[in-house]
Amino acid sequence: MTQAVPQAPLLEELSHDFFPVLPSLALRSNRGNFDIYIRCDDTFALYAKAGDSFTEHHETILLNNGRKSVYIRRDQRPEFFEHLVTHLGETLLDESIPRPARAQIFYETSLEIVEEIFTGELPPSLDRGTFDRVFEFVTKGVSFLTLENSLQTMGSIIAHDYQTYSHSLHVFVYSQLILQTYGFEERDLVQFGLGAILHDIGKKKIPEAILTKPGKLSTVERQYINTHPVHGAGICASLPLSQDALNCILFHHEKLDGSGYPCGLKDEDIPLPVRAVTIADIYDAIRSTRPYSEGTDAFRTLRIMKEEMATQIDMNVFRRFIRILSGNSVI
Repeated sequence: MTQAVPQAPLLEELSHDFFPVLPSLALRSNRGNFDIYIRCDDTFALYAKAGDSFTEHHETILLNNGRKSVYIRRDQRPEFFEHLVTHLGETLLDESIPRPARAQIFYETSLEIVEEIFTGELPPSLDRGTFDRVFEFVTKGVSFLTLENSLQTMGSIIAHDYQTYSHSLHVFVYSQLILQTYGFEERDLVQFGLGAILHDIGKKKIPEAILTKPGKLSTVERQYINTHPVHGAGICASLPLSQDALNCILFHHEKLDGSGYPCGLKDEDIPLPVRAVTIADIYDAIRSTRPYSEGTDAFRTLRIMKEEMATQIDMNVFRRFIRILSGNSVI
């Protein structure tokens, strides 16, 4: 085992690109395949080689010596990320890690997982290995979001620069917080969460030039965009998703007055989980800066939704969402 303070540290010049992490994330008993460094003025000292085992005692020594961060080389970031994903469940529920730090871990790890889906090459259907990874994340995320004040803790972390993958994560978070207030069982919340995180997966089939166009879409371009729910359902058709999850993917652009797409559903034909995902989707879209519009603050976003969409969205679910945001000091 590597000693708590290396006797003859290997020093690396700052030409290496490092990033800081909490010691509690890196120094777990089942260590990943990455090296750990501590900073010494303008150099970095190798503290532990890949695979070394640690105990809480070693972490305590670091903290007692004022080491609030350890460092990892950026070229080993994939190995660290894999380690983080593997231990995400225990990390999120570890009360020894400050809640804001866990929220940051949840958000950044989630972005990595979702970005992998939305930016990588996608076959005609989502492969089972990728789905299993998403399923594991959603299951852990549902548990984390049941913790008191989880949204309040994450409020300052959520960035509103629109990307399909970050938007999908935000929709997952917001819709989960709504649906948890209805008393659904965890297995149902996980399926709703899968539908939320994958609700825009069909945009993988839409040309990038249309998705990022800064001006108004033409009629033909709008027709392309409007096909993404059907494409999404097709991509996910072979996966072990419940009908509720598939509904969230296929129907999240339906409106209570029948003006939505792709099916023009109305009123009670739109299931409750879909209504929650729709409200979360609209809220985050208006809040976020996009190629063709500037984002706006939470209060104005909610006012726009109330004044302009009262016949389109479920106002009971909407009012519940407002109470959640208000109770978590988001507005």
